[in-house]
Amino acid sequence: MDKIVISGGKKLNGEVEISGSKNAILPLMAASLLASGDFTINGVPQLRDLKTMANMLRIIGAEVVVENEKMKINTKNCNCFKAPYELVKTMRASIYVLGPLVARFGEAEVSLPGGCAWGPRPVDFHIQGIKKLGAEVELENGYIIAKAKKLIGTRINFDIPSVGATCNLLMAATLAKGTTVIENAAMEPDVTALVEFLLKMGAKIDGIGTTKLEIEGVDELKPTEVNAIPDRIEAGTFLVAGAITGGKITLKNCEISHIEAIIEKLKEVGCEFTFGKNEVTLIAPEKIRAVDVKTTVFPGFPTDMQAQWIALMSVANGTSSITDTIYKDRFTHVPELCRLGAEIKLNDNTAIVHGVQKLKGASVMSTDLRASASLILAGLVAEGRTDVLRVYHIDRGYEKIEKKFEKLGASIWREEGGL
Repeated sequence: MDKIVISGGKKLNGEVEISGSKNAILPLMAASLLASGDFTINGVPQLRDLKTMANMLRIIGAEVVVENEKMKINTKNCNCFKAPYELVKTMRASIYVLGPLVARFGEAEVSLPGGCAWGPRPVDFHIQGIKKLGAEVELENGYIIAKAKKLIGTRINFDIPSVGATCNLLMAATLAKGTTVIENAAMEPDVTALVEFLLKMGAKIDGIGTTKLEIEGVDELKPTEVNAIPDRIEAGTFLVAGAITGGKITLKNCEISHIEAIIEKLKEVGCEFTFGKNEVTLIAPEKIRAVDVKTTVFPGFPTDMQAQWIALMSVANGTSSITDTIYKDRFTHVPELCRLGAEIKLNDNTAIVHGVQKLKGASVMSTDLRASASLILAGLVAEGRTDVLRVYHIDRGYEKIEKKFEKLGASIWREEGGL
């Protein structure tokens, strides 16, 4: 396996182009199953998770070709409605095919998901929601088996907002008979992007960008073309990279409204910003101030930035607390950051971080996608050499991250031989 090696201590300066959003593209790919024909998604980065979903669609019978950041999907010959364990175990978002398959074909057999190695992220909302829409659902040998001659509109009220379940049931409802109302729906940009895509396909949906979505089912949808939205978590990661190294960086292809919560927190630590059309420039302070963070649903501070924020606070002036209210045991990066000299104590779902003068390079191991990013950020500012092992995690959600950091002036490269 590969590892990423960093010789830390260099300020980052320059411009970086933000890639299309993995978390937004995945449901768009699944939504292509709702209609027969040719779809195009523009701005698609080369990421492991997107390749996994492409293979999933191919198993179902779709043709998928990606060239020059353009993904073309032909869904005319879909004839297999099983999402096998071998693929689903590597990526939880594979469950997105459940709703579209049942809605269009009347059946689906989807393995219970896998993915990152931290914390329970149950699929109960997906299963209960598809049942409410009239599907018969059984769990057999680790698979969700759902069947319905025709889904029927219903009212769904989530106990807590779920991006995955909102997307899945939204897709299913577009072809259901009658009206479906999803209350306490997630408002993340990924959901809004999906709604806009479905509207282009001919769906009837009210409440875009709110917690209440009303979907009037239609008889059929049509293929369309769409541009992927920028990846707000990649954008946030690079802003933190600029801050932690004391640099000045400009993000291109950036949707400011998607990262306002991150920007506001970075202002609190002392960063200055200038804004242009679809771009933002960060100027880091000489010393980072300690700032508390509590993750919450959009438009709040995202859980997918929690690990990166802990890395930043590790070298801040003072003590901070970082509480994750979304995934309460998403802290596997903490022991690895401590190997670099960070002083962090965990108390349930809160990390108490005492900022230190400097971190020192060491070998550390990635445990999930965002943990990988936090370790690379820490390595960028640590003295000496840091080896980040198991970087296949980072390849799930960041396209050639070492090349982008190298362009900004970091001493970083990829080697073979990691665990």
